Amino acid sequence: MQKKSFPKSFIWGAATSAYQIEGAWNEDGKGESNWDRWSHTPGKIKGGGTGDVAVDHYHHWREDVDLMRRIGLNAYRFSIAWSRVQPDGRGALNPKGINFYSRLIDALLAAGITPFVCLCHYDIPQALEDRGGWTNREMTDWFADYAAHMVRCYGDRVRHWVTINEPICIADGHYGGTIEPPGLGDPQAGVQAAHHLLLGHGKALRVIKAFNPDNQVGLVNYHHPAEPYTGSNKAVTADGFARMSADTAAGGGEPGTAEDAVAAARLFDGYLTRWWLGTLFTGQYPQDVWEHRSHHPQVKAGDMEIIATRPDFIAVNYYTRTVVRPVRRDGKLFWSGVSAQERGVPATTMGWEIYPEALYHFLLQIGKEYPGLPVYVTENGMACDDPVAPDGAIHDDYRIDYLRRHIEVCERAIAAGVNLKGYFVWSLMDNFEWEAGWGQRFGMIRVDYQTLKRTVKDSGWWYRDMIASARKNKCIHEPARKHIPHE
Repeated sequence: MQKKSFPKSFIWGAATSAYQIEGAWNEDGKGESNWDRWSHTPGKIKGGGTGDVAVDHYHHWREDVDLMRRIGLNAYRFSIAWSRVQPDGRGALNPKGINFYSRLIDALLAAGITPFVCLCHYDIPQALEDRGGWTNREMTDWFADYAAHMVRCYGDRVRHWVTINEPICIADGHYGGTIEPPGLGDPQAGVQAAHHLLLGHGKALRVIKAFNPDNQVGLVNYHHPAEPYTGSNKAVTADGFARMSADTAAGGGEPGTAEDAVAAARLFDGYLTRWWLGTLFTGQYPQDVWEHRSHHPQVKAGDMEIIATRPDFIAVNYYTRTVVRPVRRDGKLFWSGVSAQERGVPATTMGWEIYPEALYHFLLQIGKEYPGLPVYVTENGMACDDPVAPDGAIHDDYRIDYLRRHIEVCERAIAAGVNLKGYFVWSLMDNFEWEAGWGQRFGMIRVDYQTLKRTVKDSGWWYRDMIASARKNKCIHEPARKHIPHE
């Protein structure tokens, strides 16, 4: 890479989600969300934390937009809290909630920052969860109606839309699993929710495109490419990124062969990628995964045609790869994830291996399978303990190195012909990390959770300088600097 491959039109952004940053959980007419109810239930969140205040973006949004401007972002991916704009998920809209996002969008545009709006980043109105949430087929129509309201409110200014963030996490974590609301632990509920999430996406996509055919609409999927483990078969602790619902998780059994390891990695890819991304384009669930599943969704006539409504772009959330070991139970092939700790490789405080190369190969795979289709990396980042230096700065060289290495593989992918259009750091700022509570800091901006003071970390200033260099077509191979001048 002698010269940068990033075009001048390349999107340099950062991402957040409503529940993780907004706070103001019951202010100005906002309704209760499923995550409000869940976090208020003792024992559900590590350390007993809630997003009641989060990092109070609801009251600090002007400051936060100014920080985005100073960092040099030209895009910001954020989500709308459905329960803030439509408290019960149906019926009347909440004017104060509508106005909050309208002011935010106007401020972003005034700062030269393109809004990328996500309609559902895990949280839904509790009133809809009480009616079955994503296990209820009616949810797909409620979601499409909500999308119609949002595009009517903001479609004069917003052109980039994400329907749902990481539907696999909602299906397997919320309904098939027990770690997220409502925590049903029901494999059948999980797979039915999976179908409804895809169907809801398709219906919402059609609504948004009907409002304006020039709108760009996609679904954000959660990708961590699978590779077969080639080491010993001693006991392991499953990697958190390899978790699946009770329908698929390996829980004991006999070790498989080397051939099984390759097959298990392919099967994992089927559950994680082909079931979601592939189905959007083929209109068919992958046959090998369908046959492997013990539970299947109810699919009605016309569903798959709606699901296969072509998206305008592919959105990739990437943090790590998953290394799988084959396990056979009653003759049937399953897998378990081999943790970064067992393999002795560098990892974040979430336990996720730092492995940029897998992102490169996955982007190449997408470019080959969906040639020419625009691609965005919509989340990429690392959690670390970020000590505050005596001068009040946060010298997070490790995060700079992480971002630099992943941006470099994006550059390589573009040079190899992938139509990569943008890259979003997760996250703009430290925030509430779902069931992990307050223990994981992902942000380029540090937030003091007691005072809510914002401090741009060295990684934020590095990102600013990297963006400026990219726009001048310069190389990004400079080493991480320990002290970056602050504005």
